[in-house]
Amino acid sequence: MHVTENAPLAPLTTLRLGGPARRLVTARTDQEVIAAVQTADAVGEPLLVIGGGSNLVIGDDGFEGTVLRIATTGFELDGTTLELAAGENWADAVQTVVLEHGLAGVEFLAGIPGSAGATPVQNVGAYGQEVAQTITEVVAYDRVAGEVVTLSNAECVFSYRHSRFKAEPDRWVVLRVRLGLADNDGLSTPIRYAEVAKHYGVEQGERVDVAAAWNAVLLLRAGKGMVLDEEDHDTWSAGSFFTNPILTPEQYQAFAARLGDLRAPAYPAPDGHTKTSAAWLIDHAGFKKGYGSGPATLSTKHTLALTNRGRATTADLLALAREIRAGVHAAFGVELVNEPVFVGVEL
Repeated sequence: MHVTENAPLAPLTTLRLGGPARRLVTARTDQEVIAAVQTADAVGEPLLVIGGGSNLVIGDDGFEGTVLRIATTGFELDGTTLELAAGENWADAVQTVVLEHGLAGVEFLAGIPGSAGATPVQNVGAYGQEVAQTITEVVAYDRVAGEVVTLSNAECVFSYRHSRFKAEPDRWVVLRVRLGLADNDGLSTPIRYAEVAKHYGVEQGERVDVAAAWNAVLLLRAGKGMVLDEEDHDTWSAGSFFTNPILTPEQYQAFAARLGDLRAPAYPAPDGHTKTSAAWLIDHAGFKKGYGSGPATLSTKHTLALTNRGRATTADLLALAREIRAGVHAAFGVELVNEPVFVGVEL
C-alpha cells in the first residue's frame, strides 16, 4: 500500500482535471483495498474510490479526504468464465479475451477506457452491448455490513447506465467482476448496432468474425475520439458526457410536438418509454463539433464528448456543460443528465 499526502488527482483522470486529495492511497491487493476502506470508515473520513479515472469530474478544490486508487491485478480465465480484479485495465482485458482466446460477449466494448471494477457500477455499454449481459457475479466489500459479499447479476439491479453500486455509492467497493463469455467458434454475438452492421454490409442480428468485430468497434471509437491518445485533446474527456434521454410516453409526445419537420432518433425502452439520442439533441440545438471558444470545448469528432484542450479547469468544463444542457432544454424541452460521476461539483 502506498500513501501520498496532498496528491494531485488530475493526472489520474482522463479529463486531466481536478484539485488535490488530502491523502491518496494506492492499493494493490484486495486486502489492502479493504484495509484502506476500513481505516477511513473507522474515523469517519470522507472516501473516494477511483480506478481508471475515465468517468470522473473532480472539482478544482479537490477532495478533502482519502482517495483510494484501486490498482489490483488479476485475469483468470477458465473455459468461458472470466474473473477480473477491479484494477485490471478493461480495454486490455477485452483485447485479450477476443484476440488471444476468440471468445465473444464483450467484443463490442472494445477500447473503453477505465478499470474492470468500474464497469458494473455504470453498467458500461456501447454499440448495442452492455456488461450486464455478460456479468454473472460481482464480488464487493459491503461497508455497511463490514464484509465481503458476492452479488448475482440480478442483485446488481442493472439498468441503462445504472446499477445498485451507482445507486448506493457509499456502500459498495467492487473487488472482482465475473463474466460468462461465449465460444461461438470465432464468431461474435449478434450485431445489434446499425453502424457496425453497416460497416460490414450485413444485417443487424447477423454475426461476424469476433476479432473483426472488435477491430471495427475500435476504429469507430477512434474516429470519434473515444480511444485514449495523449497527443489528441479530443480524447481528454470523460467519454459521453450526457446519457441518452429516456422519455415517458407523455414526455415523448411533448418532445415530438416540438420537432416540426425534424426526425429525431427513437428507440423502444422498457415500460413503454422511448430513448432518444443526446448527441442528436446537442447537434440540433446548435452545438456542433468543436463548439466553444475557451479551454473546454466539444470534441471536434463527437458532440457528446466535452474536452479539455490543455488549459481547462473543471469550472470551465461545467460552464460549457451547463450552456449545452440549457440550450437543449430550450430547443426541445428535454433535460440532459450527466453520465460521469461528479465529485465536489454539480451541474
